[in-house]
Amino acid sequence: MTGIRAGSTPATLDTLRDHIAAAFPDLADARLVAMTAGWDSLAVNADDRFIFKFPRNSLAAAALVREVGLLAVLAPQLTMRVPAPVLVEGEMLFSRHDIIPGEHLLAEGYQALPDHGRQRLADAMAQFFAQLHEQDVAVMEKAGARPIRKWLDAEDILRRTHAMLPPDLRAFAQACLAAWSDLEPDPHGMTYGFFDGHGWNMAFDHDAQRLNGIYDFADSGFGDLTQEFIYPNWISADLTGRIIAAYETLTGRLIDRQRVDVLSGVLRLTELAEEGHDPALRTALLDNLAAWVSHRAVGGFFGRA
Repeated sequence: MTGIRAGSTPATLDTLRDHIAAAFPDLADARLVAMTAGWDSLAVNADDRFIFKFPRNSLAAAALVREVGLLAVLAPQLTMRVPAPVLVEGEMLFSRHDIIPGEHLLAEGYQALPDHGRQRLADAMAQFFAQLHEQDVAVMEKAGARPIRKWLDAEDILRRTHAMLPPDLRAFAQACLAAWSDLEPDPHGMTYGFFDGHGWNMAFDHDAQRLNGIYDFADSGFGDLTQEFIYPNWISADLTGRIIAAYETLTGRLIDRQRVDVLSGVLRLTELAEEGHDPALRTALLDNLAAWVSHRAVGGFFGRA
């Protein structure tokens, strides 16, 4: 399996058009727009009807094959709309799926929603998580699911981030990672889950205030159940709280909110440790961490008033 050159830009569109047209001749003259934000794949919009994903390297190609297999099992079992990609294997491996109409949902968009819109979104996400967590482990393993990527250990995170952190964030990092080290094993154990439920993976209709679907299952897999709930915090802690409450009602499982808070902090520190060496990313990663620290200062340190 091969991928396109890492760092490819819209300049590759002529080449990609040839591959698309070879597999789908009716799209030979389609209007193609490169969506360059993806880390692992270059996504190409064709006539606002289809998305083509071209993996950037062999690891991304393997992940794409795995994602296609997982979605073939999941799509019929989920109320939430998800992609149903078709894999094209030839000189270059890529996939095609119908576009799920909608846009990303970021913090500003969530803040603009009325209360009933926020609750409808939370209920839909809770149902999505609950249905994923009901999937049979053996079936998902056969479909290609595997353990999600492990984070760095606490000592390594501190070592990598120490020089980048101002004193107040350094104190937070030490306290957060100490709290993480003190956590008991997840009381709900391991589950198959999405583990990427932030707004960049949502197709949200802002006019209708409705979530039309969720995409990008490349990072899904087996992980601690509670970790599922940390990613909506990229949108809003209010949304996370609503999702947890709705999920508890649906499943009867009680979710430790303090654990969610701790893991949310560790996620931000992990991203800084892994990507902060890049000056182009460091400022944004530090801003993300500072925003979370500010949120916790308002809400009480890790949920404690």
